[in-house]
Amino acid sequence: MSKHSEACCNLPAVVAKGYEPKGKYVTIDGLKTYTVGPSSAKQAILFIYDIFGYFDQTLQGADILAYSDKEHPYQVFMPDFFEGKPADVSWYPPDTQEKKEKMGAFFSGIGAPPKTVERVPKIVKAIENQFPVIESWGVVGYCWGGKIVSLTSQQGTPFKAAAECHPAMVDPNDAKGVTIPLLILASKDENPEDLKNFEKNLNVKCHVETYHDQVHGWMAARGDLEDPKVKGEYERGYKQLLTFFHEHL
Repeated sequence: MSKHSEACCNLPAVVAKGYEPKGKYVTIDGLKTYTVGPSSAKQAILFIYDIFGYFDQTLQGADILAYSDKEHPYQVFMPDFFEGKPADVSWYPPDTQEKKEKMGAFFSGIGAPPKTVERVPKIVKAIENQFPVIESWGVVGYCWGGKIVSLTSQQGTPFKAAAECHPAMVDPNDAKGVTIPLLILASKDENPEDLKNFEKNLNVKCHVETYHDQVHGWMAARGDLEDPKVKGEYERGYKQLLTFFHEHL
């Protein structure tokens, strides 16, 4: 990826605990939606959270994307696809039978990817109706959201560029249909073979990078920002996202 001037990508100080989000909640297409960024921004990012929903680390990430690139501010939208019923963070890792069952029920119910994939184009259209200034779109997904990104970046996608952070359910077959530039920031917990084959099957401009000392979820709900190392890699990840969207939107 080419680097744009550092001046247009100055991250605010990352808050380790007790973050106060800068955005607000609105209702779009019947879904509670977190929105942040200047209302005059013509570029937007659909932010697809992880299975734990609205967490401080995730909301802070949306705020960083909205305001940190002075040359390219974004309107960022994070719909509550789980309608107030996200997975419980205590279920992860699913290392007991009870946790496995709860996680399984979640993924076969409200967390089933096809349900959200179907909803994404509708919500993008609904946002455009409410915010007609928007001219182009990017999308970023975290963990479960990464799978949604793979499946909504195919032929006919409303997005110009896509990014996945510590993606879940990586399937190399999904990569064959991706039609837009793609950035993947993986953690040490993703299957390296799946990632390698996914990248091999892509026919678009891409950048795949693994953060070898970070856990699945470090850029969202599972990021322990009180740990200086995690905080530093959280910042680095968001700088990469901003660089990528600056280049491709």
